[in-house]
Amino acid sequence: MLKAISCGREPADVELASVSLPEGTVWIDLLDPTSEEIDWTERNLGVRIPSRDDLSEIELSSRLAKEGENIYLSAPVIGAATIEHADLTPAGFIVTPHVLITVRFETLPTFDIVAQRLEHDKTLTTGMAVFVALMEAIVDRGADVLEHLASAVDEVSKAVFRGNLRGSGSSKRSDFTLRHALSKLGKLADRSSKARDVLLGVGRMAAFTLDMCHTQLSDGFHDQLHAVSKDISSLSDYEGHLSDKAQFLLDAVLGFITIEQNDIFKVLTIASVVGVPPTLMAGIWGMNFKVMPELNWTFGYPFAWAVIVASGVVPLIWFWKRGWF
Repeated sequence: MLKAISCGREPADVELASVSLPEGTVWIDLLDPTSEEIDWTERNLGVRIPSRDDLSEIELSSRLAKEGENIYLSAPVIGAATIEHADLTPAGFIVTPHVLITVRFETLPTFDIVAQRLEHDKTLTTGMAVFVALMEAIVDRGADVLEHLASAVDEVSKAVFRGNLRGSGSSKRSDFTLRHALSKLGKLADRSSKARDVLLGVGRMAAFTLDMCHTQLSDGFHDQLHAVSKDISSLSDYEGHLSDKAQFLLDAVLGFITIEQNDIFKVLTIASVVGVPPTLMAGIWGMNFKVMPELNWTFGYPFAWAVIVASGVVPLIWFWKRGWF
């Protein structure tokens, strides 16, 4: 899909049969473009449209480049997502002196927000202005995501340290709670790392634009991109704090699981130790020897019972005094 977006107008699909851009176009948005749409854009704007594989390259030279007066930028971004689940998708930005060209393969909320903003914001009259607005929108969304992630991590923290994970009357329920907390922490950590990838990509694009286009940037754009870089630096630090907290909680949950396992081994140890002496006594008196004094003793049977019970009770008292239960 190819849309031409102009300041003060709604986005409009471009007729590929036309030979020129619609009047006042400042942004060409290519959403999962066809080969015909790519050919039309390259022919009318004199640019090179990178493929999805090109945009997915991880080396810096492939993501940031300048060809003549045009700069080619790419970074991973996150499309539709939840707090715990998100997939990265590549996005490309080609900034020309007059028009911004974006290449993406999924619907992105930040792009839709800026497109709506163009309908009433009269300051977005150049491709560079739209590019800066997109950078700011991505950073704002990243900040919102990190705030929600922080709330989710706090909820897990309360469940781990205040939710009495091990105090449940049912060991099965306690085990389920620990597993749930462990799974949720893993998802949050993965989501946080993807948010960091997006922020780092945007930060590199902002820094590259400042370095390579400093003569083309007005003072306003220059200050805006500097603000974007500072915001990304602070958000990266905050994401690092969240990652450390998630790692701490992960260690805590694993510690609780280890304690649960130790309790199980403790119960098995007590059962085995308590059961051995009575089994030994029963085994001795169950031997079929002809000469066994206890067989002819009047109090032999109650005496055997008393010894068997005492041999089981004494270890229980010993474990109880040591605080095992």
